[in-house]
Amino acid sequence: MSETDQTCDLLVIGLGPGGEALASGAAEAGLRVVAVDKHLVGGECPYYGCVPSKMMVRAADLLAEAGRVAGVAGSVTVEPSWAPVATRIAEQATDHWDDAVAVDRLREAGATVLHGTARLAGPGRVEVEAPDGSSTSYAVERGVVLNPGTRPARLPIPGLEGTPYWTNRDAVKVTSLPSSLVVVGGGPIGCEMAQVFARFGVRVTVLEAGPRILGPLEPEASEALAEVLVHEGVRVMVGVTIASVAHADGQFSLEVDGETVTAEKLLVAAGRTPNLDDLGLETVGLDPGARSLEVDERLRLTGAEGVWAIGDVTGKGAFTHVSMYQSAIALRDVLGQDGPPASYHALPHVTFTDPEVAGVGLTEHQARERGLRVQVGSGGLGSRGWLHGPGGDGLVKLVADADRDVLVGATVVGPAAGEVLGHLALAVHAEVPLPTLRSMIYAYPTFHRAIEAALGDLS
Repeated sequence: MSETDQTCDLLVIGLGPGGEALASGAAEAGLRVVAVDKHLVGGECPYYGCVPSKMMVRAADLLAEAGRVAGVAGSVTVEPSWAPVATRIAEQATDHWDDAVAVDRLREAGATVLHGTARLAGPGRVEVEAPDGSSTSYAVERGVVLNPGTRPARLPIPGLEGTPYWTNRDAVKVTSLPSSLVVVGGGPIGCEMAQVFARFGVRVTVLEAGPRILGPLEPEASEALAEVLVHEGVRVMVGVTIASVAHADGQFSLEVDGETVTAEKLLVAAGRTPNLDDLGLETVGLDPGARSLEVDERLRLTGAEGVWAIGDVTGKGAFTHVSMYQSAIALRDVLGQDGPPASYHALPHVTFTDPEVAGVGLTEHQARERGLRVQVGSGGLGSRGWLHGPGGDGLVKLVADADRDVLVGATVVGPAAGEVLGHLALAVHAEVPLPTLRSMIYAYPTFHRAIEAALGDLS
């Protein structure tokens, strides 16, 4: 093992979307930037998350739409095939899981890009271990940005370890489909994957430990999606305990509340673990066993001068758009520029099932927990939902602070719910007065016109 000493202005650990954007921006601004990732430059999103999974969702949605032709537009015969999906993911989305394009993009911006494991080694110092075992020590003059991301959680279920179960990383790489699949976890990833595989003819069972799928969201949204999944043939089991997992003769067997649930494949999509345990946090006085890193409104790490943190590990929302939002704020701070501080009161999120489930801000339960005087209004998708026909069911739910007369949260379920949410995200973010929202003209017949009816129901 050889060790050399180098100097740089800024060292970025973890090159998911936010880290990559920050490293590129800092390098273009003239800083000497070293950017390090132990896996693929670009992170989870383009290779295993948002991008390939939404290609899967799009394909499954097309199959569902074809099945809705009868009674609306005639008849159609469809023969599902996974081959185009796998090809599109490998060739168009991930370049066969090769990050050369992303690396070149960063280097062209002026950054030094390294594959390896980077660890803090005290204030202003970082050790980078290359894949061949060699090590380089960096003296960092401006600071360090932490963007290590998360990995699939390892569940302490007896018998699970050692079996060939899938995580999201395996699910997006499959080239042929199993006959049956058990999905552990009824969160966004689990629900999206369950619906995708079911629509391609896989027998799917979802196991959720909580009382409902999409547990943190509005109960009405969870119930609406659960009804659709069941209607499409997915078995949804909630409030369950998995006592054990076994794998033999090409089949998984799970003991679930006294029942044996079997399937050819098992997808574990129940939570993520922050990559904080091998960062050297203890060398700057922080806890390596922490679940998240405490940051201020400029993304400066509390208790460690000259260190910023962005992305999933800040605990502000495990979404690509949060990481990108934070990266812009942290970059301004690194460069000594002023600008708006971070604010998360209007954080939007979308689960890309069919119907889509989208939300922003607080749920009704969260608003009441905060002691607000809450008003709630809701309604269906109105005339556009009826005109849409099959697949056009959904809802809009609004949560208002009666004392300030503004929306503090909203949920939309239905076709293009994520797009309808844009109107409501702006209203929550800008604290648009309710009378102003009520005085608007809502185009007919649109899905977003359902907002007007929900506003009328606020009470």
